Amino acid sequence: MQSTKKEIFYNTKKPYSTLNNLTKKTKNVWLVCHGLGYLSEFFINYFKGLNAEDNYIIAPQAPSLYYQNGFKHVGACWLTKENTVNETQNIINYFDAILAEEQIPSDKNLIVFGYSQGVSVSTRYIKYRQLQCSQLILHSGGLPKELIADDFSFLKAKVSLVYGTKDEYLNEERIAYETKRAHELFGNGLNIIPFDGKHVVNVEVVGELV
Repeated sequence: MQSTKKEIFYNTKKPYSTLNNLTKKTKNVWLVCHGLGYLSEFFINYFKGLNAEDNYIIAPQAPSLYYQNGFKHVGACWLTKENTVNETQNIINYFDAILAEEQIPSDKNLIVFGYSQGVSVSTRYIKYRQLQCSQLILHSGGLPKELIADDFSFLKAKVSLVYGTKDEYLNEERIAYETKRAHELFGNGLNIIPFDGKHVVNVEVVGELV
């Protein structure tokens, strides 16, 4: 007999992390999307150098967990090539729930930051929810192939493409391709920031963008 693949809807509870407090004095609210293998509670530490009074950080956590390094550590993954469309919608719903919970005031600067695998989920969320933000920072990650310029025609954000010139996952061809793609999607106002480093979050660059 042939097997049948089915789908169901159900409620689930997922964690996310925050750093500092959202107050009247807060200027910037960051939505930061980690890379493959991180947990939000650790990834958010990259943003501890930002002024605590001015910056409130929200770090979602990818829904799929797995063991790393011989079961010593747990990492998280946003998406794979399996069931990508449905899993993307699940992540969109998850982000919606976080923003509904946080109730970010309209007078704050919303900064969306994607690192590595987090670039794909952050850009897809902006597309599907037409999310207006003051800055979009794309750090060391690939842009989804299905995205087109019209997806971001509404966006008024300052967009920065950040990458390490010694990134072990990049070569000259890949850098040229991702830079071209970013220009196609976000126009000539794109801010390109290469740095002398590997595939790591550059906290100095992050600090200079606010």
